[in-house]
Amino acid sequence: MPIVAGIDSSTQSCTVELRDAGDGALLGTGRAPHPVTHPPLSEQDPAAWWRALATALALACRDAGVRPGSIDAVSVTAQCHGLVALDAAGQVLRPAKLWNDTTSAPQAAGLVARYGARNWVRATGLTPTAALTVTKLAWLAEHEPGNLRRLTTVLVPHDWLTYRLTGERVTDRSDASGTGYYAAFENRWRTDLLTELVSPDVDWDAAVPRVLGPAEPAGRVLPEVAAELGLRPGVPVGPGGGDQHLGAVGLGLRTGDVAYSLGTSGVVLSVSADPVFDSTGWVDGVADATGGYLPLVCTLNSTKVTDTFARLLGVDVGTLGHLALAADPAQARPTLVAYLDGERSPDLPNAQGVMAGLTTASTREGLALSVFESVIFGLVRGHQAIDAAGVPTPGEVVAVGGGARSLAYRQVLADVLGRPVITRDAPEASARGACVQGAAVLSGSDIKDVRDAWRPPLVAVVTPRPGDSAALMERYLLLAEQVRADNG
Repeated sequence: MPIVAGIDSSTQSCTVELRDAGDGALLGTGRAPHPVTHPPLSEQDPAAWWRALATALALACRDAGVRPGSIDAVSVTAQCHGLVALDAAGQVLRPAKLWNDTTSAPQAAGLVARYGARNWVRATGLTPTAALTVTKLAWLAEHEPGNLRRLTTVLVPHDWLTYRLTGERVTDRSDASGTGYYAAFENRWRTDLLTELVSPDVDWDAAVPRVLGPAEPAGRVLPEVAAELGLRPGVPVGPGGGDQHLGAVGLGLRTGDVAYSLGTSGVVLSVSADPVFDSTGWVDGVADATGGYLPLVCTLNSTKVTDTFARLLGVDVGTLGHLALAADPAQARPTLVAYLDGERSPDLPNAQGVMAGLTTASTREGLALSVFESVIFGLVRGHQAIDAAGVPTPGEVVAVGGGARSLAYRQVLADVLGRPVITRDAPEASARGACVQGAAVLSGSDIKDVRDAWRPPLVAVVTPRPGDSAALMERYLLLAEQVRADNG
């Protein structure tokens, strides 16, 4: 039985799934934590990712009852956008700036002012925010010019892990398109933007990695890495991809479906055969991991909002969910705009959370429900932006991520959308998607064929309850607009 390993190196941890390369059956899972980070300064040493990968791989093999040497293919997905800068010897120059590091917000504003938001969208499908790699390079140029002079290779997190496995400096369309200097619709780097807007003193054409196709092998596991991890030398490694992109593959998403990912970040995304250009700056018109496109909107404040309010109320997150479900949806309650650490969509890196409508009649149940609604309202706003950008989403609404385990999140989402919300048996969708890619590489198959063959079964459906969600959403939007004006 051939075995594939899917590695998901997220902000919080590394998860490894082992699956049967033939039918996708799950054989084992392992997980190891990453160092905790918090915006505005959110950095991690890539060496910590590698240590977590080694631990998670060993745990997955133990769970499956197999040796690492039994693995026949490997593929890596990871948190998007971060900056991993290497010198001429291939050594990491400084801790990696992560997607949720907002210290490059001034550089993001400067890049937009200099080149124009519409020009950025036309060139790359994106408007720079502090999340994107291009803004972190601009930060490096301004604050650490010595490190910029030493820089010879620019990678994002999954690229670096693939580099450690294979020695190859490669990436894929999905993660390349989230850097802010790759035109996915033209399949080319826009290094001219880096030269013009970041620094003319770096050989950017040599610094960017080679972009691979959806199931094009990145290389093979190096002998010294095989010895360290217990793998066989020469095992093929997939091109990898961004976590949301391979998560969509793991879920089996098809054109017209929409997914709500509830994790460290909140993401709403759909699948499109055509490129998307949103001049409002809300929708990132990125590539997907199958050769198409994955229009998405990312929010900075997702499950950490419920974590925070559970702590403030002195309960665990599960109890907070029970309180929210016990609230009467028809009863008045507060409205929360939960920009606890700034926000990415809308682009308000310095904003703070605001609550309105507290009275002596307010209840813990109503407050708990408003907390879950605050996360969902922000994502539904992103869903509306995807629809407005010309991407039809009449298909399934799928909830995924750690927050999707909460019935409260799924019920509130169904209530606000007025549509059923489903979950599929893919609790680690990104790692599962990496396994799909690894199996496609191993067999020489089209990744879409493996995706469809491995589509996870339906687990649950939540239907909407009666209520006045439209009025609540309108109240949220009015309060959010006030926050935007205060931080304009």
